[in-house]
Amino acid sequence: MKKLICAFLALIMALSLAACGGKEQATVSTDGSTSMQKVISALGEAFMEDTGANFTYNATGSGTGIKAVKDGTCDIGLSSRYLKDSEKAEGLKETILAIDGIAIIVHPDNTVADLTVEQIAAVFRGEITSWNEVGGSDGEIVCIGREESSGTRDGFESITGTEEACVYKQELTSNGAVLTAVAENPNAIGYVSLSSVKDTVKAISVGGVAPGEATIKDGSYAVQRPFVLVTKEGAALSETAQAFFDFATSSAANEIISAAGVVPVN
Repeated sequence: MKKLICAFLALIMALSLAACGGKEQATVSTDGSTSMQKVISALGEAFMEDTGANFTYNATGSGTGIKAVKDGTCDIGLSSRYLKDSEKAEGLKETILAIDGIAIIVHPDNTVADLTVEQIAAVFRGEITSWNEVGGSDGEIVCIGREESSGTRDGFESITGTEEACVYKQELTSNGAVLTAVAENPNAIGYVSLSSVKDTVKAISVGGVAPGEATIKDGSYAVQRPFVLVTKEGAALSETAQAFFDFATSSAANEIISAAGVVPVN
């Protein structure tokens, strides 16, 4: 792995920070999606270990990360949704790093194990309000979602056709917060990045298909979205940032990406 990563650093043996007397460390700064924390942190750690460069990740959410690239306050933005046409028109570019499943989660004691996309949409629109309407016990369904700027929310609502129609009991700012809320409420349902699912909740199947690497890769699991690296169209990255970008989007990173619970595209 070390040789593979170092191959991308052939052009930065004399990092631009040499002008500062070598007192500072070359840095790659990333900002954005909280759902990408596991995979981007793993890639960053491998990059730092084998190059000596510094790597930072600011978990602010997809919308904020996209804005950070636009404003020039980070090298690479992280988005767990496709860029909008309006964002592309502003000179931003998307590069798909991996594909992630969005897990639909319920309390472990919930007897419901499978819902169709249509049933999920009806639940989150407030059209189905009790678990006994979908084969579960009697109990009022409590829908937990993400905040408006979340890429996970954007992906979930786009796939289920529930944009601006969801009836949320809570709108939370991270996967971890959604996991906790669902784990503490036997009647709750929520959605999180598949890579963040813990045994405190139960990920249900969708249309008879369980979420997993194989079903995401072959497209049979319906609720999935991209993990995207966001850069400026036509604007050169620093040599160090470019080296990280080239490594992360190469087949050399596939093992790390898969180990983080998402599906590489190269």
